Amino acid sequence: MPDPSLVQQLALASCDFDATGADPERNCWLVVHRHVHGVLPSEYDIREVPETLYLAVLAARRQLDRGTNP
Repeated sequence: MPDPSLVQQLALASCDFDATGADPERNCWLVVHRHVHGVLPSEYDIREVPETLYLAVLAARRQLDRGTNP
């Protein structure tokens, strides 16, 4: 299970990408990719991200979107 404080931090950071597209799945993937690989993905970047971390961040983001705490 990923660190809850990291998950919350990444979920909040995913909101920064809403200006480029209000797609929580995409935006959570972007922040997890940046966290794991140190950079945002390029157009042809196929490096994987840890699914457990991604799903935890996405769940936390959905909680944020509903206005409740995870």
